[in-house]
Amino acid sequence: MKKQRVVPKKLLAPFILITSLFALWGFANDITNPMVAAFKTVMEISNARAALIQFAFYGGYATMAIPAALFVKKYSYKKGILVGLALYAIGALLFYPAAKYEIFEFFLVSLYILTFGLAFLETTANPYILSMGSEDTSTRRLNLAQSFNPMGSLLGMFVASNFILTSLQSDMRDAQGNLIFNTLSQAEKAGIRSHDLAVIRNPYVILGFVVITMFLIIYFFKMPERKKPDHTIHAKDIFKRLIQNAKYREGVIAQVFYVAAQIMCWTFIIQYADNLGIAKSEAQNYNIIAMVIFLTSRFISTFLMKFLNSRVLLTAFAIGGMAATTGVILIQGMGGLYCLIAVSAFMSLMFPTIYGIALEGLGDDAALGAAGLVMAIVGGALMPPLQGAIIDLGTIAGLPAVNFSFILPFICFVVIGIYGYRTIKIHHS
Repeated sequence: MKKQRVVPKKLLAPFILITSLFALWGFANDITNPMVAAFKTVMEISNARAALIQFAFYGGYATMAIPAALFVKKYSYKKGILVGLALYAIGALLFYPAAKYEIFEFFLVSLYILTFGLAFLETTANPYILSMGSEDTSTRRLNLAQSFNPMGSLLGMFVASNFILTSLQSDMRDAQGNLIFNTLSQAEKAGIRSHDLAVIRNPYVILGFVVITMFLIIYFFKMPERKKPDHTIHAKDIFKRLIQNAKYREGVIAQVFYVAAQIMCWTFIIQYADNLGIAKSEAQNYNIIAMVIFLTSRFISTFLMKFLNSRVLLTAFAIGGMAATTGVILIQGMGGLYCLIAVSAFMSLMFPTIYGIALEGLGDDAALGAAGLVMAIVGGALMPPLQGAIIDLGTIAGLPAVNFSFILPFICFVVIGIYGYRTIKIHHS
């Protein structure tokens, strides 16, 4: 029997082009995560309020996922991608007036619109990649494409660390490690605030022009169409079938908790390090190390899927995530920080694997099914503000609150582990 290619040769060029989008939204995700800590200081707000950055960012996914899926169902994958890129560019460029007027809520609106675009891209690109070849290799193909997502994330972290966080005057510290910004007059703070918001603004504006360039490339490139597309929309019937499908339904729930765990672990690594007296720019380097581990583990796990069942790997990695977050909670000092970095190794395969398992066998329902899984990204909107509120408490049960707050990611990995186990024992077809 002839071995099936993960990506058919005739689809290699469009596969590469669509895969580049995974890096593009990875960049947006991970240049934004450190902004929670940056805005907390420069705008002088609480951890909980600063975490509204993540609420706006991931809330955009929840708002636009189903409209995006309905649009793609009625028209085409290519048009869905073009709409996504247009919204992405608009949201990024809105950072210019947001910085000019120095209004935190304006930044939130900009990110909200930007993620309308990301919702279109993810709702479209994931099932598009799944469709580019045999269903037997679809999960491996999606894991391969998703492997380029952390490459964009690494670039976003690099830009955040080297061009934003290191340039923030509000994060300058004295010899004892205390923030100098807190001791300044209101006039001095105003000058620093204007400077720092411009520093935050510039990479997003540049990103907006990069996205416009990508829009033009895809607009003029001939992309493959769906085979025997059904452009009629029977949303009620499709939703009914999806809700009755236990493997899909539980997959959406697992995805909510996975995204929540990912965003919490990557957003609050800076606060965890800050509790150890480490400056934001240096703490972001630990985030970069975590992403390198994540990327390496993603490629390793994709290779392992040639030999091991993806559902078994999902369950094993969830157990590893529980063990690592236990160390984050209980170990104070650098040991706990190292455990937090290690969590990324176990998160690496989760998103595409849950996605692929949940969509298996859905056929033409996959477009709206994908929307449900993209809506699940709302987990990244809901839990970070809750974790921020826990961190603001200071101390809990004799532990620093920032340590204790990682009980939330631990719970998330428990839910994912249960889903992995059930896909092995119950949803095995």
